[in-house]
Order: sequence, then C-alpha cells, then structure tokens
Amino acid sequence: MHIPDGYLSPSTCVVLYGASAPFWYTALRRMKAALSTRVVPLLSVMAALSFVIMMFNLPLPGGTTGHAVGVGIATIILGPWASILAISMALGIQAVFFGDGGITTLGANSFNMAIVGSLVAFAVYRLISGSAPLASSRRIAAAALAGYTAINASALCAAVEFGIQPIYFKDASGAPLYAPYPLGIAVPAMMIGHLTFAGLAELVLSAGVVAYFQRTNPGLLKNTAPANVELGREEPGPAGWRALRPLWIALALLLVLTPLGILAAGTAWGEWTVRDFSSQQSRAKIAQASGNATPPAAAPRGLERLSAIWTAPFAQYAPSFVRRPAVGYLLSAMFGCGAILLVSLVAGSLATRARGRPYELS
Repeated sequence: MHIPDGYLSPSTCVVLYGASAPFWYTALRRMKAALSTRVVPLLSVMAALSFVIMMFNLPLPGGTTGHAVGVGIATIILGPWASILAISMALGIQAVFFGDGGITTLGANSFNMAIVGSLVAFAVYRLISGSAPLASSRRIAAAALAGYTAINASALCAAVEFGIQPIYFKDASGAPLYAPYPLGIAVPAMMIGHLTFAGLAELVLSAGVVAYFQRTNPGLLKNTAPANVELGREEPGPAGWRALRPLWIALALLLVLTPLGILAAGTAWGEWTVRDFSSQQSRAKIAQASGNATPPAAAPRGLERLSAIWTAPFAQYAPSFVRRPAVGYLLSAMFGCGAILLVSLVAGSLATRARGRPYELS
C-alpha cells in the first residue's frame, strides 16, 4: 500500500500533500499542549509499533504481498489526531531511509493510511462501542471492525489514486506516464488482498490488543471513550516511559521476529521497480497480479523519471554492508525505531521548553 515515487503524477502528489496539510496542522495544534512526558512516550511506542507491524509482509492472492498497518489500535489508544502524527512519522522514516513509499508520494501515503485510516477507525470504533464500559466485549468487536474497515478504506484510496493515473496522464501516443493500470484493474487487485488477508490481520491485531489492555491497563483505552463511560477497574493512564514497559517489551519481541517479514515471496501490487517492466519473469508476475492484463512494454516514462528522484540509504530494508538479508532487515527495524524515538524526544523537548518546563524522561 506504500505508493512509490513515479506512480503518481506530480499534480496528484501536490493535491494529496495539500489535502494532508490541514490534517497535519490540526493534529499538531491539538497535540502541541499535550506533547509532554505524558504523551510523548505513548506516541513514540505506537509509531514504532506501526513501523514494525508494516514490516511483516503477508502473502496475498495473485502472488503479491501486503501488511497490516496498526492504524486501528493506534487510533483507539492515542485518539485520531495523535494517531495521524504517529503513523505519518512512521511513513516518513520508511520513505526517507528505506525507500518504502516515495518522497513525492509521502503526502498520498499519509493521507491514505494515517489520515483516512485514523479517522475511519475512530468513527467506526466510536459508533460500535458507544457508551459500553471499557471492559466490555463490545469494545473488542468495535476494535476489530475499526481496524478492518480502516485498512480497507486506506487501500481503496490508494487503488483509486493508482487507477486514475492512466485516465488523466498519458503521452501523445496514449501510453500511461505513471501507474499503468486503470481503475477496473487497480481496484480489484488492491482490494481482494486487503479484504481478505491484510484486513483480517488488522482485525485480529486490533481486537487482540484491546482485549489485552482491558485485562492489564484499561486506562490506555479511555482516550477514545466518551466521558460518561463506566471505567470499572480503570487505572490511571501511563505517565512516563517506565509505565509503558509492557508495550516496549512487545515492541522488542516484534523486533526480534522481523526477519519473518521477508519470508512472504512477491512484491506488493503497484510497487514494482523500473527494472521489473523489462524482466520477462517479473512481467509475468505483474500480469498475474493484475487480472492477466499485460503490463506496458517498458516502464512508463514519468514513472522512470520520478522513481530516481530519491535514493534511500538502506533501500528495501537491506543495508549494503550486511550480507545476510535477515540480519539487514532486523538492523533496519532497529534503526527505524531508534529514529522514531529520536524524533519524538526532540519534539517533546521543544514543546516542553516552549512552555517553560524542564523535559523529563520519567
């Protein structure tokens, strides 16, 4: 679901950056006063969890791969505005350092996964959970449906963005300049895998985490509950880094398991490289994943030009100085989480200094 550079026209990218900007601005304004020791640790760990969750690739129909995002649980724990910041942060680091998603398409990817995903997850969760107590099984069902709906809404947005490219952006001969497949191919190709495997992964993840926190720390669920909800045996929400130790332990376990994320063979639909269009074997795989529609004879010219706009230092989570792919994938996951932590610490420090308070790591 990470749209690479070159698959969207420059004008599409500008429009989607423009569409994302008001949400980023509103999220920053709403979170500015809360960027303190109380929120920064939670924002950090949820952004890092989303980053790592997206590294676990799943095999999808047609020989492609997909992944969960973690947007459902991020929204339920953080609220929609903080979730927008957390997921956008993870997507930005993926694009800059690992080439997972593009620089020109970061606005589109953030709009799809961080903004649409968070807002849809919040709306579905609040609608279904209503005023049920935090420990209610209704909230588990609400979380499951929120995660499932959110990831599919994100995938649909990406599919539409792919699909309109050959309609509006063609050369003089009528050949597509960017993403080559129209809506009739792009939408089914994207949605079949997300309505099944990727969507179910997000569903299970969201429901499982909410069920776990209902037993261990229901206070983490109160950010998205109405004020009049029965809190039951609620404990105070986490106040610092140490209070979130279970989440950091879960993140550490996922980091150790990240090499499993490269076991799924295949490439995500719409994330083919320029060289894939000239490889007979890759072309056959592209056609298989696209309803047996033959890809262009060569990479679209606009795609080829824009795909070279940024070279990530650790492209495809494979540092050049590491020979074993599993080790490189693990080191990339660790680096990404460290970068998220650093960005969060700097943001928290700047926010608290602006308010005239010392920054604490407790």
